[in-house]
Amino acid sequence: MHQETYFEQAMEQSLIDHGGYEQGDPQGFDPARALFPDEVIAFVAASQPERWQSLVKLHGDQAGEVLLGALVKELASKHALHVLRHGFKCFGKTFRLAYFAPNTGMNPQAAAAYGHNRLRVTRQLHFSERHPKKSLDMVLSVNGLPVVTLELKNPMTGQTVDDAIRQYKNDRDPDEPIFRFKERALVHFAVDPDQAFMATRLNGSKTVFLPFNRGHNHGAGNPPATEGGYRTSYLWEQVLTRDSLMDILARFLHLELSETQVTTQKGVKRHRKEALIFPRYHQLDAVRKLVASARAQGPGHNYLVQHSAGSGKSNSIAWLAHRLASLHDGDDHKVFDTVVVITDRRVLDQQLQNTIYQFEHKQGVVQKIDDNTQQLAQALASGVPIIISTIQKFPFISHAMDTLAKKGEAVELYTAGKRFAVIVDEAHSSQSGETAMELRKVLNRDGIESAIAEEFLDVEEEDLSEEARRGLFKEMLKRPRQPNISFFAFTATPKFKTQAVFNEPGESGQPPFHLYSMRQAIEEGFIMDVLENYTTYKTYYGLIKSIEDDPQVPRRKAAKALARFMSLHPHNIAQKVEVIVEHFRHNTRHRIGGRAKAMVVTASRLHAVRYKQAFDKYIQDHGITGIRSLVAFSGSVVDPDFPDHSYTEVGMNEGIRETELPERFASEHYQVLLVAEKYQTGFDQPLLHTLYVDKRLSGIQAVQTLSRLNRTAPGKEDTFVLDFVNEPGEIFKAFKPYYEVTPAGEPSDPHQLYDLQHRLEEHQVFTMDEVNAFAGIWYKNRNEPTAADHRKINAILDRAVERYRALDDDHQDQFKGQLASFRNLYAFLAQIIPYQDSGLEKLYTYGRYLLHKLPRRADDTVFELEDEVSLKYYRLQKISEGSIDLGVGEAQPLYGPTEVGTGRAEDDEVELSTLIGKLNERFGTEFTPADQLFFDQIAESAVENDTLREAARANTRDNFAYVFNRMLESLFIERMDGNEEIFGRLMNDDDFRRVAGEHLMHEVYDRLQPRGDITPASVKQGGA
Repeated sequence: MHQETYFEQAMEQSLIDHGGYEQGDPQGFDPARALFPDEVIAFVAASQPERWQSLVKLHGDQAGEVLLGALVKELASKHALHVLRHGFKCFGKTFRLAYFAPNTGMNPQAAAAYGHNRLRVTRQLHFSERHPKKSLDMVLSVNGLPVVTLELKNPMTGQTVDDAIRQYKNDRDPDEPIFRFKERALVHFAVDPDQAFMATRLNGSKTVFLPFNRGHNHGAGNPPATEGGYRTSYLWEQVLTRDSLMDILARFLHLELSETQVTTQKGVKRHRKEALIFPRYHQLDAVRKLVASARAQGPGHNYLVQHSAGSGKSNSIAWLAHRLASLHDGDDHKVFDTVVVITDRRVLDQQLQNTIYQFEHKQGVVQKIDDNTQQLAQALASGVPIIISTIQKFPFISHAMDTLAKKGEAVELYTAGKRFAVIVDEAHSSQSGETAMELRKVLNRDGIESAIAEEFLDVEEEDLSEEARRGLFKEMLKRPRQPNISFFAFTATPKFKTQAVFNEPGESGQPPFHLYSMRQAIEEGFIMDVLENYTTYKTYYGLIKSIEDDPQVPRRKAAKALARFMSLHPHNIAQKVEVIVEHFRHNTRHRIGGRAKAMVVTASRLHAVRYKQAFDKYIQDHGITGIRSLVAFSGSVVDPDFPDHSYTEVGMNEGIRETELPERFASEHYQVLLVAEKYQTGFDQPLLHTLYVDKRLSGIQAVQTLSRLNRTAPGKEDTFVLDFVNEPGEIFKAFKPYYEVTPAGEPSDPHQLYDLQHRLEEHQVFTMDEVNAFAGIWYKNRNEPTAADHRKINAILDRAVERYRALDDDHQDQFKGQLASFRNLYAFLAQIIPYQDSGLEKLYTYGRYLLHKLPRRADDTVFELEDEVSLKYYRLQKISEGSIDLGVGEAQPLYGPTEVGTGRAEDDEVELSTLIGKLNERFGTEFTPADQLFFDQIAESAVENDTLREAARANTRDNFAYVFNRMLESLFIERMDGNEEIFGRLMNDDDFRRVAGEHLMHEVYDRLQPRGDITPASVKQGGA
């Protein structure tokens, strides 16, 4: 029972008894043609008798040979997948090699043709003329064409799936006819009872096998089988059954073309690469489950697909879009008239079009909206099956239709009875905002108009004209889910709002509808574990007052100002640049075959500018070659230290245009990319190996930023993060919710809105008459407001602004915070709770615009302290290195909007010197005031030392350091009685002694220079 043959028998028996196969004859295989000739001829004769007979009349007994000869030629030129889908030519006639299941039951002839397919499972197939003893464990064929090969192993005989993979790599010649890429077998499976792997192209030792496993406990592998079966039984019981395999051949498998540029001595060469894409298990499972649910339930449902980076999301979206565009329900009615794909990624546009063209083999199925909103209106009106657009175009549909009408190109957009599927490429907060609601309003124009006519025009709103009432109800009705629209939202990092809006339950009874976790993607090798090598540095610094008086300053704002002063200080940036460059030179540069790249994440655009300047200066000063940097930030930046000059990305990158930057960075000419709020999401550069972080990160932003490293590449074995700012615990907290399954907290209380509405009214800043007057103008002519409308609206809002000014500071803060909370909470809750309360809608719209008009407090401005403090000492120290293990601990649930922002933190005032002391206590724990006195005394002794005095005047700083360090220990010993504790640390802690010694050396050297050359005493440059 432990032999491999029993595993083969079990799989074969299942495919024959339950999978729709018949047993194949290995003797009927022709290794030279890599076909089952009799099967091919029998299928053609039975399914296309008239054409077959015409061929027989022409060629008599040679008809079979003629047919097979034509087939072999077209398999070589057009390839197997094309021939299976579209047939092959033989003497002017097209013969089909397969028939696929029709989308509907309305065509009995198509269903009958599908029934002609002959699927065979053949064991121990001898595939080679040159090596006749070699055999494949199992081959699946369709009408005589081998399409799937399998090598099976049984651990009870001492062999596992790894041995099957080695067998394919080392003992299966890719030049054998049955293995020729694209021409015969389309996928090769290595299988044992526990795991399955697949490859679509055999290439000797370079063959890439991908996991084809279901996942277990949100990780790799497979769960134990039910009823005592094999863990991998899903492969032959679900995936490779007759109907499933034919469906994959018809609607999933496709050829992906990619082109890369390679720089050679003779110039730039373009390298074209082909890959045959077979769906991974989670992709197949997700698309099929989404399609089955949509077929059974129809439109009006919102699905969340939480698939990690590395999941192959682009292909999943293409497959889903194609399936939904042709989906029919049990009564043969089309489920969706149009599929709209919302994406900002250009690469997805072309990929969708190329993939779907292979399935349909006709143009016009997919239309990309790359021109303007008028193009979108025309596509929607003409019923294009699949439309690709950004979400930003939808709010302007009505205006676009008016423009087309004026040009004499009027289009009518009828949505009555029409149903839409909207696939969202990256479901984040903007997809649940006002723009997304405009999309719903456009795609259910007629449904909303009908609901207004039937239900709402009788609602008491005597303060509004009928036109304004209609506009108000349109705004209300666009918020909840629409009965004619289903959303299919893909994301790796859902927020609470995302889970609440796209809430169709999955197998667990909760969203997401489908999950492919970060953990599984890492364990299966599709993405890198970016937290495996994580090193943190900490900055210790001290600040001193550089002014005579000691002004009172607001604590929090001054603390932020001091921290910003420190982060932008030239010495701080220079020290970090030195760490970055030297680390890159010695640890990163040689990785990935010498092609590794790095990204530096800075805190602001000004930080990026100064980093770029410091980076280039360090490279030039130290004569370093082979490391060049690019910088990425938006707009122009004025450095307050040099206000007469502004900096732009293009200018600092020597003329490289923004659109060119990703491609130029991908070349061998640039190694380091310095960024500020750009390229931290959605930027895929597989050669990125190291990330240097000098910015506070948290939550989804931390996950998305660090995930820039997770793309795999040949030769990329690991990644590295060097973090100057964040604590490992903070990063763990950010990543943990997205590592396995993302837990959701308690839902928001819908009654909070009414409570907030009541409290807002109690402030008596606005009146309901003013809200109604605002609504009467706003909703009446929202698309084309006049100057008079604008003037009236401003006058109404100004009344509330004057009352707001009369409030004391505390009440102003409360009102503004509560109004912002009301705005955010209503925008969210109205999507999941059908309030149908026009009063809430009017207050929401009024409040949105009032918030823009409310004056900012004088102390809302940025607090500046640059002229009042200076740097006293500085030290950068490695604190920890290792990995952050996401496999331990519990993920904190995501929580939605509550009554947040209804007040503001008080900012008491402290003396500047006291605040600096507190900051030193926090950031400079290894330099206490007593330590500083000890160092000051040593510095005084050194300045009075004749030997050091002469050495400082006659030598460079580096040569002076050599003399100073030889005398340092005696200087310490002379003062040991002054501070025994610090003396003990200096003698026993090498790092502490080195940092203190360098600090003292710089200070003493500067003080002993002639007056004109003294470094400002306020900046005593120490530390490493």
